[in-house]
Amino acid sequence: MDQTKSDKGNTSYSECRDKVSQRGSVGGFHELIVTDILKGIERTSTNSNASTTIIGMSKTPEQWLEECSPTKKGGRFKLFLGYAPGVGKTHTMLTEAIRRHNRGEDVVIGVVETHGRKAVGELVTNLEVVPRKKIEYKGALFEEMDVDAILARKPCVALVDELAHTNIEDSKHHKRYEDVLELLDAGIDVLSTMNIQHLESITPTVQGVTGIQVRETVPDWVLQRVSEVVMIDLTPEALQNRMRRGDVYPQERVGRALENFFRETNLIALRELALRQVAQQVDQSLEQHRGEEATDRGTVSIRERIAVCISSNPAAQYLIARGARMAHALNAELFVVYTDMGQDSSEANQRTLAANVRFAENVGASVVKLQGKSVAAGVAEFVNEKHITQVVFGRSATRGWRRYFYLSAIHQFLRDAPAVDVHIVTQEPS
Repeated sequence: MDQTKSDKGNTSYSECRDKVSQRGSVGGFHELIVTDILKGIERTSTNSNASTTIIGMSKTPEQWLEECSPTKKGGRFKLFLGYAPGVGKTHTMLTEAIRRHNRGEDVVIGVVETHGRKAVGELVTNLEVVPRKKIEYKGALFEEMDVDAILARKPCVALVDELAHTNIEDSKHHKRYEDVLELLDAGIDVLSTMNIQHLESITPTVQGVTGIQVRETVPDWVLQRVSEVVMIDLTPEALQNRMRRGDVYPQERVGRALENFFRETNLIALRELALRQVAQQVDQSLEQHRGEEATDRGTVSIRERIAVCISSNPAAQYLIARGARMAHALNAELFVVYTDMGQDSSEANQRTLAANVRFAENVGASVVKLQGKSVAAGVAEFVNEKHITQVVFGRSATRGWRRYFYLSAIHQFLRDAPAVDVHIVTQEPS
């Protein structure tokens, strides 16, 4: 059977089976092929001896392969992120693309900007390049990535350098990231590059640090389509040495660049922004995997998350400020949690509660309002769901039955909550 060729195609059963086994669909492939064969079997009887003849199959092996293969929902988007020009984003992207090409993947270059760098130019020669589209604008001729040509070529992987690039007028899309999104929607994997200063939410910080206004930006929501972020890191000192050797810019531009954008203080700040962004992406990926894994064992949070429990008491603002200082020192997420048990229905309490909420929002906290009959139970559940690592409670009731109920609630929380650090903070007198 393994050597049988279909009448309608040239792929053998064994070849098709091997392709399917790589995709984990062998069982489905076998079920389809057996069913198809049974439909083509004709039994005849000659001199009481039964004989079996395969008279034809309704589908070729290629069609079986297509039918049993899992549906691919969009391409994978891999982003090589750096903090400044010259750290090695494009070089690393090309190196990976060549490795994948050597493994048999169909890889093409949609657009790669060499900027005259010899090492990058040499790597480009190892891959197929889709010719760029020529566009005339205001009497001059420009070249942009030809999205339609790539779609017609149907590669497995396309390289698209400089994600934040703005296309010339009369291009198919205004921004290059829009070109990338169309390729992804067509099921093509994309490798791309970007520096951290082009991320839209970070540009104001970058301008404040470097004094340079970044005009080409990528909206933050585009990064939600990214399947994998690779941080291309290099120490500021090493990057400056590359600059001085002329590996990044021509020698006539090096001195001015080192005195402006490539000052060490700028590079340190940009590097920190890039590292924080990658850490955030890793943290989000961890949360996603946690949600997908159904397991009873406890989980350990990697990034610190602080929850401050408040009431309508004006002194709660002291707790919030304390929690904000802790969050700032630890680069942690800050939550301010209020449990509504109907005890703050008066106008005065609602007014002070609203003031506490405003204060929390002003210090950058995420305010969460819980409903329940027990503060301890509600907060314990929230801590478990959000993987909180530290909880701050106020200590104001110190006498009589109020002290008893306060300590009882704390003990209940410790019993119901996962392993977290608990801070009991004495509130300043209201």
